[in-house]
Amino acid sequence: MSTSVPTDLTQARLKRQPDIQLPGGECNIQDLAIVSPDMLLVSKWSKQCVQLLDCLKGKVVSEVQLQSKPWRICLTDRNTAAVNVGPTKIQMIKVQDKTLTKVIELTLSGIMYGLTSSRNSLVVSYHNQPWLEVISMDGKVLKQFDNRGEIQLFKHPCFMCTTPDGSVFISDYCTITITKVDAQLNILQIFTSPLLEWPFGITAVTEDQILVCEHHSIVLLQPSTNTMSTMLGKADEIGEPYYLTYCPDQKKVYVASTG
Repeated sequence: MSTSVPTDLTQARLKRQPDIQLPGGECNIQDLAIVSPDMLLVSKWSKQCVQLLDCLKGKVVSEVQLQSKPWRICLTDRNTAAVNVGPTKIQMIKVQDKTLTKVIELTLSGIMYGLTSSRNSLVVSYHNQPWLEVISMDGKVLKQFDNRGEIQLFKHPCFMCTTPDGSVFISDYCTITITKVDAQLNILQIFTSPLLEWPFGITAVTEDQILVCEHHSIVLLQPSTNTMSTMLGKADEIGEPYYLTYCPDQKKVYVASTG
C-alpha cells in the first residue's frame, strides 16, 4: 500500500498493491520491521525464526533460528534488531551485509507482551505489574511503570511503537485503548474511539500520525486532535490485519494478516 503524500495521511489515500508471497506458505507472522527500503525483517512463530526478506523479489536472503518462538520485533538502529523469544527473553540480532547474526541475549523480569525502542533503550510491556519497563541495551532496568493502587490502565498491552520524538504508543485490545507515554513512562494521553474494537499492531508515520490495525481495518490516530479515522476498511479486502510497519523511503505500509 502506498501514499502520495506520506507526511499527511489525512490528504492521502492508501492504495493496495500486489501481495508479497512469502516462501514456505503459511508461517504465522508475529511482527514486521523495515531495515532498508527493500528489506523487511519478519518474525515467524511456527518456523521459530527471524528472516530477512527482499520485498522486491519476495525472497528470503538470510535467516536465524531461535531457541523459542519469536513474538515482537523492533529495530534499535539500522543494523540491530531486538526480538522477544519465549516469555522472558530478548534476542539481539545484527543485520549487516544482508546477513542476520545472533548476538547477546537479555533476560527480562516478567512475562513480556510488547517491545519497542526509544532513545537508545528498549521499552517492554508485561502481562502484569510492572506493566512497562525501560531497559538498557545490555538488560539493565532503568525505569518502571507500576500503577498499583490506581485505576488499571492496562490488561493486555501487546503492541507498541515509537515516534521520532521518542514517545511510545501502546495498544491494548482488552481495555480497547491506545496509550501514549514519554521516554520516562509518564502517561501523556489515553485514546478511545468507536472505531476501536480490537486494536492490535501499531506503527508511527510521524509524531502525529499513528496507524493501528483494527478488526478488518486500518485506523489513523492523530494525537494532537485526539481523532481517529479509517484509512482502509473491510471493503478493501485486507482480511484481518494484525501487524504493520511503515517505510518512509518507499512511502509504503507493509501489513501482515492472520495466517
